[in-house]
Amino acid sequence: MINDILKKIPSINEIFEDNKIKELVNQKGKIIIKDIIIKVTDNYRNKIISTSYHRKDDFKKEEIYNLIIDEVIKYANLSEKKRLGRVINGTGIILHTNMGRAPLPKRAVDKINDVASSYCNLEYDLTTGERGSRYDSVEELLIKLTGAESALIVNNNAAAVFLCINTLALDKEVIVARSEQVEIGGSFRIPEIVERSGAKMVEVGTTNKTYTRDYENAITEDTRILLKVHKSNYKIEGFTHEVSGEELVTLSNQKEIISVEDLGSGVLLDLENFNLPYEPTVMDQVKKGLDIITFSGDKLLGGPQAGIIVGKKEFIEKIKINPLTRMVRIDKMSLIALQEVLSIYIENKNVNQNIPIIDMLTKTSKTLLEEANILKKMMEEKLGNKIDIDIIEEDDAPGGGSLPGVALQGFSLAISSNIISPNELQNKLRENMIPIICKIKNDKIILSMRTIDKKDYEIIVDAFLRLL
Repeated sequence: MINDILKKIPSINEIFEDNKIKELVNQKGKIIIKDIIIKVTDNYRNKIISTSYHRKDDFKKEEIYNLIIDEVIKYANLSEKKRLGRVINGTGIILHTNMGRAPLPKRAVDKINDVASSYCNLEYDLTTGERGSRYDSVEELLIKLTGAESALIVNNNAAAVFLCINTLALDKEVIVARSEQVEIGGSFRIPEIVERSGAKMVEVGTTNKTYTRDYENAITEDTRILLKVHKSNYKIEGFTHEVSGEELVTLSNQKEIISVEDLGSGVLLDLENFNLPYEPTVMDQVKKGLDIITFSGDKLLGGPQAGIIVGKKEFIEKIKINPLTRMVRIDKMSLIALQEVLSIYIENKNVNQNIPIIDMLTKTSKTLLEEANILKKMMEEKLGNKIDIDIIEEDDAPGGGSLPGVALQGFSLAISSNIISPNELQNKLRENMIPIICKIKNDKIILSMRTIDKKDYEIIVDAFLRLL
């Protein structure tokens, strides 16, 4: 009888008396474990009720008890995986949005550890002893770096664009080229941001060609902003034309309206110095005379998530006093990290080595091949004939909506084993204490060397050793 089986399901109090469960309670707390126990027992009860068993008498109370204890432990471990934690990125995608984009420099992490565990002068002026601004120190660094008159930092670039338009063009018109109405990730689209900011978007040009005259013909007495959006996450090639920043500035000055550019990735280095394609730097755009420029902190800049606004002081001051600015302001941890990252650029000492994203972007094929041989040797010494490893050439990607179409020549380890299938191995690596995220290609596990830090080699070797 089904009722006889249901009676054998242990009570919550019985489960709590199990030594394994007591250990879980010590680790995670009674509230969390009780919730898991209720879910597991309810699921098991519903399964019994909804399933026809042919040999119901085979279910012993001890077997059901052990099954439920194991399920509670498994569920508790899975719930832990849902929390934010460190992973090893073996995909070769540098700015991996799903993995938090830019890893912070050690200097920034050390500063966060030092300051965040204590009080700090976030909004306290140490000179006057009065209330200060949380933006002062970072604003000064941005002004020095970019040559802009003023700066403001918010929590992300979408918020930066929204805030600029809401402040400077509320109930007025914003002109945008059709080819620049991009989706910036997570289904956030420029037309929607403009609409939500309280402005009316006016589209000009065609998908592949937009001219200065298109903007000029669309200007009315209600036009407040000419908005240029840098196509940092896709490319249009072939029969194309777009209006340059200089042309936009000239027209906006003539018509006495505001020029704004959403630069997206916010690179502060000339990437051509590292044999990468040209990407307009923030400094380049400031020199062109744009009134406002917005960009991200956690993309090619290599810092924390932030939306950075630089430009003419008269406009930045208006944005600062918008009540919505407080709603999207940057938190102290991100501010500390950004301060340290910008300081690395200011000091200009081995920037490409001290900022992880720049280091990964600029690694040479020679360096990557050397690193691949080191990890290969470590794995073969520990695993022997349990594993087959080849070093292969594999293109990597900047990722994160940056440098579209750019393929970075790299090297990867292609790994296979007769003991376990590639799919099962990939799943097990993802379940590792420190998850190892990788790709599968041609029935082999692919670990890209570009996005793996040397300090993670031992972790990778130990994970494969344990699994094989």
